[in-house]
Amino acid sequence: MAKDYIALAQTIIDKVGGEDNVASLIHCATRLRFNLKDDSKAQTKELKNTSGVINVVQSGGQYQIVIGPDVADVYKAINDLANFSAGGEVVAEEDDKRGIAKVLDTIAGMFVPITPVMAGAGMIKVIASLSAMFGWLQPTDTTYQFLSIFGDTIFYFMPVILAASAAKKFKTNQYMAMTLGATLISPTFVTMVATAQEAKTGIDFLGLPVTMAKYGNSVIPVILAVWFLSYVETFVTKRTPPVVRIFFAPMATFLIVMPVTFLLIGPLGTWLGDGLNAIVSAMNTTVPWLVPTLVGATTPLLVMVGMHYGIIPIGINMLATKGIDTVAGPGMMVSNIAQGGAALALVFKTKDKDLKGLSASTGISAILGITEPVLYGVNLKYKRPLYAAMIGGGVAGLYLGLMGVGRFAQVPPGLLSLPSYFSADAPHVIMHAGIGCAIAFVVSFIASLILGLPNEKHPVEVPATTVSDETFVAVADGNLVALENVKDEVFASKAMGDGVALVPITGTIVAPVNGELTTVFPTGHAYGIVRPDGVEVLVHIGINTVELAGQGFTSLVQQGQTVKAGQAIGTVDLELVKEKGYDTSIMTIITDAKGKDIFLKNEGTVYAGDLL
Repeated sequence: MAKDYIALAQTIIDKVGGEDNVASLIHCATRLRFNLKDDSKAQTKELKNTSGVINVVQSGGQYQIVIGPDVADVYKAINDLANFSAGGEVVAEEDDKRGIAKVLDTIAGMFVPITPVMAGAGMIKVIASLSAMFGWLQPTDTTYQFLSIFGDTIFYFMPVILAASAAKKFKTNQYMAMTLGATLISPTFVTMVATAQEAKTGIDFLGLPVTMAKYGNSVIPVILAVWFLSYVETFVTKRTPPVVRIFFAPMATFLIVMPVTFLLIGPLGTWLGDGLNAIVSAMNTTVPWLVPTLVGATTPLLVMVGMHYGIIPIGINMLATKGIDTVAGPGMMVSNIAQGGAALALVFKTKDKDLKGLSASTGISAILGITEPVLYGVNLKYKRPLYAAMIGGGVAGLYLGLMGVGRFAQVPPGLLSLPSYFSADAPHVIMHAGIGCAIAFVVSFIASLILGLPNEKHPVEVPATTVSDETFVAVADGNLVALENVKDEVFASKAMGDGVALVPITGTIVAPVNGELTTVFPTGHAYGIVRPDGVEVLVHIGINTVELAGQGFTSLVQQGQTVKAGQAIGTVDLELVKEKGYDTSIMTIITDAKGKDIFLKNEGTVYAGDLL
């Protein structure tokens, strides 16, 4: 295990409130997903400023730490240090989440662990389909049949696999849950149903009619059955004498749960699934453009609050019952590509080298299906690229809806998922899916170029001849104010050092001197710079604006970076700061003059980069 992962893991454990504060931990492609016993114990601001952490998000009932592609290594390091179980779960006290947060947390907890497995199997199904399409294999070839087995098995045995995952969330015996799931696809039951259907008769249990449903690939019935199992098992176990508990409790639990599952819960889950499909089918018939448009436009927002986990099971259920998903897959695919397009436009739009690099790397990963880094690291942070992504995703989703595009396998939504839209029975679908991806990228890219970035419409330029190591320049466009006139006793008294204040009229902030950034506050409201001659300078944006916790502020630089006088280091939304009731004055303070006499102009109108 690399030392940096160990160090980062220990920092995360400490800052989420310690091992005792963790109820459970899982991870997806880019995020650590904690269920904390007490969210207030987590040091969110410190975590956001931790090297190796992209962002921290609290949504869907989870405390989510965005790591990026290294999440699996960090997850392993955390489990090694904290002695979590192999599944990332620890026995926890009952949490206090309620309502929609509890529902989303439960859905996420069941589907996140098995999504990578479904994605891998789905891609094998894609390989098999492509092999048949290009004539490399024939359906009668045993190699093709083995590939089909590899790809189809998880979906056929979905009741067993999902039962294992659901058992963790419902805190019941995992092996009993898996056995319950297996009964739904038992070869004996499948044969009984097939025989009865062929003979046009029925089947019963103790004289009660059993619905002749097929539960292979099903999702809803087994979730409801395991939920019921969790209550029955607890009830029976508590009331069974210890001397016979080892056999009697499981036996009694099965004799209660299994008949109820076949007589009531299974049919109810099937009817719910069929009803859901009927609603989606009705929408696809009357307004086929609506669902893909909404999903394409709003997926970034759904991801932020965890609501996308409410859509994924619908898509899986459609694949199981109809063989095609027109709800989750298409809209999410073009949304991801749109997010990548919006970020990549910033490579051509911004002059900030760090933002260029971040936009390029996260934009490409978004196009391939991993969006959390670009969502939290770029698009949400600057907002306008997020708007561009929503526009591109919505337009592309509209096209896919009008063309009736759906995917035929469960794979991660991104450019690499295009093969999952191929079907020999509907070869036109993959063509329209490809066009939709192109629309998403182009529209979001152009929209992002047009919308640009906040306060970057007129980037600051300072003539190179004016920049020297002893230069002081104005940090923004505005009016200079003598420091003693500032409405803050600490600054006005010059307790922190002499300097000058400025009432800004634009929101782009530039470095007042050449030097190294020794401090970049996480909130983006203050910067510390040391000139080459050792003179130390503080730039403080606004009075008491630390209370905004970064709202309205954007840093364009990083601690340790070398900057030139007049180089943009951050932006501030002046209107937002004013609306919140804060003074927007910007103080440039010489905190350590190193014995030098430094005199700064302190009145008049200036522009960013003007000599002081």
